[in-house]
Parts: sequence; structure tokens; C-alpha cells
Amino acid sequence: MKITILCVGKIKEKFYRDAIEEYAKRLTRYCKLEVIEVMDEQTPDKASVALEEQIKAKEAERILSRIKEDTFLCTLEIGGKKFDSEGFAAWMDKAVVEGRGSLCFVIGGSLGLHASVTKRADFHLSFSDMTFPHQLMRVVLCEQIYRAFRINHGEPYHK
Repeated sequence: MKITILCVGKIKEKFYRDAIEEYAKRLTRYCKLEVIEVMDEQTPDKASVALEEQIKAKEAERILSRIKEDTFLCTLEIGGKKFDSEGFAAWMDKAVVEGRGSLCFVIGGSLGLHASVTKRADFHLSFSDMTFPHQLMRVVLCEQIYRAFRINHGEPYHK
């Protein structure tokens, strides 16, 4: 099973990178994890709605260019489906079985995702109604993927 986390922007803080690396190491027992970063666009303060849309469109081009046609695509969005950890584990298991051999999670930049990316998605996932920094969301996503594999393999995990 191959899982890709496709993100806009780079992680600058070492503590986030360390956490992601730790979960990536733990996940080697269960899947092949790849993290792909695409360049983010600089957003000026007080950018107009039109400029924000142009920025999201440029980021979307970069995102979509990295997604293979047969990939099952899951976008992280506030308006997506919410699960508890067991529900997410069940969804991942089903996505793997019914999927196309590759599962890709997309985390947008500071402005979110362009409509072209959400339209391409096979599934929209939300971890909360709250907004999180995209760097932190990578850590949370890695941890929940790891937890899902532990649950699906009948292994203990902390509740």
C-alpha cells in the first residue's frame, strides 16, 4: 500500500519535521509513505479575493500535476466528512480495499484548496471545524494514519 501526503509549502520548524519523520518511520511496517511538497505562493496582507483565487489556482496546478490518474485522492477540508479514530480506520481500510492501490491525502496552503482540486477529489475529509496550521496538520494526519493502521491490525493504541 502506498500513501502519499501532498502538501503546499515546506515545513520550517524542526519539531514538526521530527514528528513527521517519527511517524514515517513507524509507518514503514504498514505502508510506503511519501511526502511531496509543492511550492506555495506568497500571499500579501489584505490580498483581494481575486488575487487569493489566482494564488490558489497556481498552487492547484502544482498539486494536480503530481497526482496520477489512478490515485484515490482525499482532500483535507473543513467541510469534509468527520470521523472518530475507529471510523477513520474503517474508512482507510475500505479505501485500500476498494481503492486503486494508492491513496493520496492533500493538504492545501494558507488559503485552502482551489475548486479544481476539490473537484478532482474522491473524498473530502475533515479533522475539525477549527482551522489548523498546515504544518501541524501534517503531523496530525501522520499520527491518525499510523493509529488507523494499528487499529486495523488489532494492535493496541491510546484512546
